[in-house]
Amino acid sequence: MVKFYYTDLITDKTDEVEDIKLGSWIDMCNPTEEEIKDICNKLEIEEQTIKYALDYEEKARIDQDEEEGTTLYIIDTPIIEREDDSIIYSTIPFGVIFVRDEYIITVSLKNNKLIDKIKANKNIYTYKKSRLLLQIIYTNAQLFLDSLNNINKESEVAKGVLKTSMKNKEVLHILDLEKSLVYLATALKSNELVMEKTMRGKIIKLYEEDEDLLEDAIIENKQAIEMSQIYSNILNTTMEAYASIISNNLNRVMKILTSITIIIAIPTLIASFWGMNVPVPFENNSSGFLLMILVSLILTIIATLWLKKNDMLN
Repeated sequence: MVKFYYTDLITDKTDEVEDIKLGSWIDMCNPTEEEIKDICNKLEIEEQTIKYALDYEEKARIDQDEEEGTTLYIIDTPIIEREDDSIIYSTIPFGVIFVRDEYIITVSLKNNKLIDKIKANKNIYTYKKSRLLLQIIYTNAQLFLDSLNNINKESEVAKGVLKTSMKNKEVLHILDLEKSLVYLATALKSNELVMEKTMRGKIIKLYEEDEDLLEDAIIENKQAIEMSQIYSNILNTTMEAYASIISNNLNRVMKILTSITIIIAIPTLIASFWGMNVPVPFENNSSGFLLMILVSLILTIIATLWLKKNDMLN
């Protein structure tokens, strides 16, 4: 899907338009081969420039082609994916392409919150291409913070459930959250390199306000990196603690079952002896059966008290 946006120079109002205009913003969301070819023919750029951003494995980077007159920015943006019955916070590449000083193109594999938030921003001007890029970078950093806050809330809920019931579902959910934090932390570090290179390398023309916006984006991104590390450490510690609790509970159950087995074995052992087809004490006593039951009961009580004293029944 391809959409075109243009800011009227008189009214400063940005609207969707039917076709490409000089100074317009071209938004491409999971475009077809025909759409890519059509845009590249109109703008006189290579198709591969757009396809780079459609590679799911593409990492955040900056690529300039002076001959073609393009500058490609690729950043990672957070998304939510479903794996079987699990929800994973992951990332996909998001491309921003400057075509000479005439057009700006955004490219994404699928619809995402980043592009939705940018379109909802009323302070978007297609002729301020550098500003638009920095607004995208800043908004993206905020989305990472939102995702990390959601992960933290979900982990707190999962830990609350685990306190009362050791369910495999909640343990697996925490493992999925740990995996999500790894994805987000890796993407944040890659995005940080892109931001610092932009600030340091003067790849695009930055005005004073643009530099302030980029500095804010870098600060937000660093905060997200620190949060991801903190949450990851907390989850790791939590999983280690619950692993110890589960192991301790298992040992406790095995200890109790062993003690119960010992207690049950006493009357069973006595009954086995007196069940042998050989002469035994009290065989001619009319109260022999009751005496054996009494002996078994006394020995069982003694064994139970001894086990309880040695903390084997708790």
